Amino acid sequence: MFERESIKVLHLETTTVCNAACPQCARENPILYNDKTDRCALSLDQIKELFDIEFIKQLDKVFACGDFGDPAASRETLTIFKFFRSVNPAIELGMNTNGGIQNTKWWEQLGNVIDFCVFSIDGLKDTNHIYRKNVNFSKVIKNAEAFIKTGASAHWDMLVFDYNKHQVNDCLNLAKDLGFSWFRAKVSKRFKTTPVAGFEPPKGFKLPESSKSKQIKCHALEEKSLYVAATGEIYPCCWIGNKAFSKDQELTLLLESQNYKLITDSWKQTPYTICERNCSVNLDNQSTFEQQWFRNVQLL
Repeated sequence: MFERESIKVLHLETTTVCNAACPQCARENPILYNDKTDRCALSLDQIKELFDIEFIKQLDKVFACGDFGDPAASRETLTIFKFFRSVNPAIELGMNTNGGIQNTKWWEQLGNVIDFCVFSIDGLKDTNHIYRKNVNFSKVIKNAEAFIKTGASAHWDMLVFDYNKHQVNDCLNLAKDLGFSWFRAKVSKRFKTTPVAGFEPPKGFKLPESSKSKQIKCHALEEKSLYVAATGEIYPCCWIGNKAFSKDQELTLLLESQNYKLITDSWKQTPYTICERNCSVNLDNQSTFEQQWFRNVQLL
C-alpha cells in the first residue's frame, strides 16, 4: 500500500503546541488530546533519523499542518524547511497556520524558504476571533503581508459559520487586495462530528455529507503521501494520525498490518470509519475531501 520508493509527499506535524483554542479542534477534545501529557514537537534530528537523503530527493512536496498544533509555534519548523530545501532544491514546501504566532521578521524568513502558506482566517476583525480564539486579526494580517512581500504564495482559507456567512465576499475582496493567491471557503463537517454550543452552521448553506456508497478514494494513496505526527510516528494520513493519543483498538490492529494492508482490505466490505467519513465517493467519483470547498478562487 505505502511502499517507501513510491512516496512523493510528506505531511508533517511539527508540533502539538498552538496559540489558539478553536472549539471544534481535536486539541480541545480531552478524549483525543491532553496538553499536559501529550505536548511534543518534531525535531530536525528526528527527521534525519526517519528519512535518508535519497528518500528526501525523491519527494515532490513537504507541507506542515497536523492535527493538534500550529507549525508556526515550533522553533524547529523553519529549520526543518531549510533542511528539506538544502537537500532537494526543487521540492515544493508549504504549511497551514492561523497566522497569529511569531513576528513579521520570522514570516519574511519563512517566505524566503517555502513556496506557499495557507492562512486559516475565518472572517474579519470583528469575527475571526470568535472561532479562532486567542488569535489577533491585525497581527495575522501583518504577518501575512510580510510573507506575501517575499513573493511566496499565500492562500486564505475560511470556515463559514452563521455569524460570518455575510463576510465571505468581503474576505475574498480583502484577500485579493492584500495579494493572496487563492481564496477558499467551506462549511465544516465538524458541525456534525463535533458540535459545539454557540457555533451554528450557516443557514442557507449545504452541509457536507459523506457518501453512502462505501467506495473509497483514498487521498493519501492518490497523492502518494505519508503523515508524520509530532511524536515522530508515521501514519497513512492525518485523519488516522488524529487518533495518535487515543486508545482505538480497531485502529491499532489496522496499523499493525504490513504496509497498513488491513486498512485497504476494509474498503472491500466495511471501510474503517475514518476512511468512510473523509474519502468515500459520490456518483461523480469525487471524495468527501475533494468536494469540501464551495468557493475556490484563484486570485493571482
